[in-house]
Amino acid sequence: MSDHLTQSPEAQAILSRLLSLHPKRIDLSLSRMERLLNKLGDPQDDLPPVIHVAGTNGKGSVCAYLRAMAEAAGLTVHVYSSPHLVDFRERIRVSGELITPEHLVSVLERTETANAGGPITFFEITTIAAFLAFAESSADLVILEVGLGGRLDSTNVIRLPAATVITPVDLDHQDYLGPDIASIAREKAGIFKPGCSAIVGAQNPEARDMLAREAERIGAPVLVRGEDWDLVEDGARLFLTGHLPIDLPAPALDGAHQRDNAALAAVTALTQTAVEIPLAAIRKGIATARWPARKQKLDRGPLADIVRAKGGELWLDGGHNPHAARAIADSFRTAIDPRPLVLIAGMLNTKDAAGFLSAFAGVASEVLAVTPGKSEAARPSADLAEEAHKLGFMASDCGDIHQALASIHGPARVLICGSLYLAGEALELNGWVPD
Repeated sequence: MSDHLTQSPEAQAILSRLLSLHPKRIDLSLSRMERLLNKLGDPQDDLPPVIHVAGTNGKGSVCAYLRAMAEAAGLTVHVYSSPHLVDFRERIRVSGELITPEHLVSVLERTETANAGGPITFFEITTIAAFLAFAESSADLVILEVGLGGRLDSTNVIRLPAATVITPVDLDHQDYLGPDIASIAREKAGIFKPGCSAIVGAQNPEARDMLAREAERIGAPVLVRGEDWDLVEDGARLFLTGHLPIDLPAPALDGAHQRDNAALAAVTALTQTAVEIPLAAIRKGIATARWPARKQKLDRGPLADIVRAKGGELWLDGGHNPHAARAIADSFRTAIDPRPLVLIAGMLNTKDAAGFLSAFAGVASEVLAVTPGKSEAARPSADLAEEAHKLGFMASDCGDIHQALASIHGPARVLICGSLYLAGEALELNGWVPD
């Protein structure tokens, strides 16, 4: 989510202009989308089959598994995801590849011209640009990640997806989606469509009940984890109603929560009927999927070299809410390693810092607070250090990533966490280039 939007100065100039078309970064509505899409000939109606993925955590990972599965089956895939980490083009993958700078400029120019200065949010108009790019390029499948919520999210203009997917729902973005998990789940269920399969991942009871009720109300056939399918035996065997038990390989992405994400993607691939994804391709996709900043170990690069020289290892995770923090903390809690876990944490002031850091109680030995440098909403590192200290952590205000790394004097497992903005900053400093 770096401000380094793209390698193309032309695209960067357009994207900068698009940021000024609406006074709010977030203004959930579909009316502006529908107006501009209509002017452009409704490209969203001219796409290959779409798998639409919503949820609080795990959306990007599920999309990554689905893409890997489909490509292992020999299919060509468009993918729309957000946010980006380093380069805006990460959001739009056309026929399996990052959109080219020239193609990005072309679709941005056409959307900007058709919009004619009308009020529209940055996410809305760039989503329309992605639909244009997808509609004019051949592919077998579109994997479409919801940006925020579901019902009024800019992606929710697809009339009849091949399948809809809901990853775990938890508290996040309450200002926009509602004060409790049931309200948030209702908003996520807004992507359900009559007659379109809805695959629901692991949920707490409030979310599960709401999602099931909404699916029944809308007329969407629903497959709910724990009722219609489940994952057992240490995450290695998938049970799906009407199928024989299916053994799954270890996921390429680390952490127990990634077994859940992989299983949800597998159920989706098995039950959708728009394209053929054989079981062998599903297994290969689970074993080979890549998705940066999700408990990612950085083995090489300038930042990784600093930590390795001290006998440690460097990890990166962009999760930024308590549910995500619990998943990543649990993955370190169960790892056998004598080296302490040190957090280099940076967060936005719109996030629950106390809830996030509390998940690491008894797991992390120290919090080195930094300020994510690429967001106007960044929480000052001094404030985050004070919050960590109140929670009983040994905590220091380090300002930025380099100062935090310099303050580590012995071998440690170092986790950069708390914000996708910070994750993007770390990847850029470490020399990562998206492909």
